Amino acid sequence: MKLRSALLAATVLAAPVAAKAEAVSGVYIGAGAGINIMQDQYIKSVALPQLGVGAQTSQRARVEMNPGFAGVASVGYGLGNGLRLELEGDYRQNKFVKASSVNGTSRAGGDELKYGGMFNVLYDFDASLLSGLGAGSISPYVGLGAGYMWDQHQNNRFSATTGPLVGAPFGVSSTLRTNSGKGAFAYQGIVGVAFPIGSVPGLALTLDYRFMGLATNRSYNYQYFRSGVGTPSLSTGARLKFEDDYNHTIMFGVRYAFGAAPAPVPVAVAPPARNEVARTYLVFFDWDRADLTTRARAIINEAAQATTRIAVTRIEVAGHTDKSGTARYNQGLSQRRAANVAAELVRLGVPRAAITTQAFGESRPLVQTADGVREPQNRRVEIVLR
Repeated sequence: MKLRSALLAATVLAAPVAAKAEAVSGVYIGAGAGINIMQDQYIKSVALPQLGVGAQTSQRARVEMNPGFAGVASVGYGLGNGLRLELEGDYRQNKFVKASSVNGTSRAGGDELKYGGMFNVLYDFDASLLSGLGAGSISPYVGLGAGYMWDQHQNNRFSATTGPLVGAPFGVSSTLRTNSGKGAFAYQGIVGVAFPIGSVPGLALTLDYRFMGLATNRSYNYQYFRSGVGTPSLSTGARLKFEDDYNHTIMFGVRYAFGAAPAPVPVAVAPPARNEVARTYLVFFDWDRADLTTRARAIINEAAQATTRIAVTRIEVAGHTDKSGTARYNQGLSQRRAANVAAELVRLGVPRAAITTQAFGESRPLVQTADGVREPQNRRVEIVLR
């Protein structure tokens, strides 16, 4: 089918169970299904080798295809920094509709099946970049892939009673049939979004668009039949050469990352009485990040406002990390987190002289874990008003 309009648009309503997106780390699996729209492809030439000289024509015929089904299954590895490496198995199916050339139109039938494998390199964007737009629970991604596809013409036929498929020498009534395939190098580009499901750590729904193409011309073996009044019947081998094969795919899917950490449990700080000696606020951070999220700034603002309502003689700001990474690196990361929180307090009007900062690295976890575990509740700064 000729591609006459823009590609499909999809709208996904965020469910209440949506969670904050985290970078994929470690092994994951995925699967998806959707619609595949093939652009019109072209028959570059038709040859009848057994009939000798003059049996070949180079007049191009446009072949129209119906939309069809697409499916993928994948296994991959996330590096924890947004990059993912992935092996993917593909399947696409479309039906032939008709072939048209300057010499006439031929009816068509049968299927074009494409199946093979791709190696993809993908990148997940930091979802916190979208938090200002209210979209912090989704993770956009892009990717490129390359691989090999087998392109099978299954029960395919072109038939004409009023004119030939390509070129006048084929006679009054002609038919071309085949069940043959050809392999080709394939490539693809991917743009999509993932929607993490908070109730199942590691699980995400995906929606993406893929452009996939076959890089070279492909020749298929057909059988040619001709018959008609006053025309000798003929049956002989034919060879059809097809040009580029372009596909636009909209895919809905699911992805599961093994070993994903549970979502952090919110820590509720009960409002103390006005005569309490100390009051503590917890500010949490994304993995390997020291910048302040919208939620973190809100908590720091609460602490700054509290200093105007209660008697405060000293404000302690202590930075901490989880146990992923080296102890030396985590010491510096905790110092940067504490410094950023202190700077925000000063910006909100708290005197700098009243603030003391400390950095404890990974030495004082809120939740005890093994070395290397990314525990969200340990990535924090504690603000203590005394």
